[in-house]
Amino acid sequence: MTPQRIVITGGSGFVGRALCERLVSTWPGCRLVVPTRHLPNARAVQSLPTVDVLACDVHQPAQLAALLQGADALVHLVAVLHGDAARFDRVHVALPRTLAAAARAAGIRRVVHVSALGVAADAPSNYLRSKAAGEAVWRQAEQVDGAGGLDVRILRPSVIFGEDDRFTNLFAGLLKLFPLMPLAGTGARFQPVWVGDVAQAIVELTRRDDLTSATVEAAGPEVLTLGQIVQRVGAMSGRPRPVLPLPEWAGMLQAAGMALLPGEPPMSRDNVLSMRVPNVAGGTLPGLSALGITPQPLARLAAHFAPARPAYQWR
Repeated sequence: MTPQRIVITGGSGFVGRALCERLVSTWPGCRLVVPTRHLPNARAVQSLPTVDVLACDVHQPAQLAALLQGADALVHLVAVLHGDAARFDRVHVALPRTLAAAARAAGIRRVVHVSALGVAADAPSNYLRSKAAGEAVWRQAEQVDGAGGLDVRILRPSVIFGEDDRFTNLFAGLLKLFPLMPLAGTGARFQPVWVGDVAQAIVELTRRDDLTSATVEAAGPEVLTLGQIVQRVGAMSGRPRPVLPLPEWAGMLQAAGMALLPGEPPMSRDNVLSMRVPNVAGGTLPGLSALGITPQPLARLAAHFAPARPAYQWR
């Protein structure tokens, strides 16, 4: 399948920007449509050729109907990491339900939905439970349509890293400020995956018709604990710091305090609960290698975090 018009919900975000750049270089003749409620949020993709940024509230069915007209593929990236149960349900469950109905009505052939590793109906966090419910919405929509209807592919990535991510850059900033890093969930296991590999996986899921599974896991080449990730970021940024493990109850108190800060909190109680589940590939589903992708390690960020050298040095 070589789509001619792709709608990318969440296309102005961290993963969306990488995806738009990859699609522009992969299919230069394809029009990419990126909806956003606030046009300034999409400045990073507005300058790309063949990308159309449109003012749209994707939660509104009438606006979605107009947005999807003439499109033959939909990539859904919208997600939230913080909030109460109602917010997670609105974004991760109700929105896919609205999108699925609009996609069927518009005659969309292919949908790529980005979920997460570790999702389950009985998971300990609102994030993971709502992500599982969102996957179920898409699978139900696919069954309703039957043969010739919606063809839904689901990508489950581990924590995604890149030069502009909020994950590793958050720790790099904290390591710059503090001589010691107190941290809950230091033993939580992740398999960090590079944003460029995630973008390429979405491209492959959009175009390929020969998949053996409609659900693919996106994980990097290394399984690392959260403590090891922080230590590696410290080493790459030239600020190695000792990590002080905190028990979960202390992490919950820490997250509650962070929730009082203005803006999006760096950590929430729900994030702490999510870390009870290993964020690693299960091995029963195909991974990036099935899409012809060799995943990049966390060390790819070394140049990004390398300490700046002074312009002049005495010898």
